[in-house]
Amino acid sequence: MPRQTFPTLPASVPAARSYVTDLLDHVPPQFSQTAGLLVSELATNAVRHAGTPEFAVEVTFTRGEGRLWVGVTDTGHGSPVPRAPEVTAEHGRGLQLIAILADRWGAHRRRSTREKTVWFELHTQPNDRQAYSPASATPLHGSDQQAPNHSSTEVAETG
Repeated sequence: MPRQTFPTLPASVPAARSYVTDLLDHVPPQFSQTAGLLVSELATNAVRHAGTPEFAVEVTFTRGEGRLWVGVTDTGHGSPVPRAPEVTAEHGRGLQLIAILADRWGAHRRRSTREKTVWFELHTQPNDRQAYSPASATPLHGSDQQAPNHSSTEVAETG
């Protein structure tokens, strides 16, 4: 599973987005753009709320299933909670966007460490699967591995 660590600085948000979209350079642009938007939201949350020196972005694209799993991991204490901001509020809609655009999303915290991962999945449409796995495409590292199986929009602790 490809993984890259970023410092919790505002400049890391576009860097995390580029990291994910560069890995997805062999898929249709709308799929890559949606993944880029969603990882930007999770990276922004890590930068704004984690209070830790760094966060990591992990990516798994399972070509045969047409499934993309992206997780953003930090060691912050909080848990993701979707908010209902005022109409004029400038912030607070990131998890709403993820809930709307992702096929599944959730969070889990590992008991043996302080790590928390907030993740999302995007699935290709059945008639689009061939476009996501052309014979000429360079596979993502770990692309044949199963993405972690987590319950949608559930915060869970794992060992």
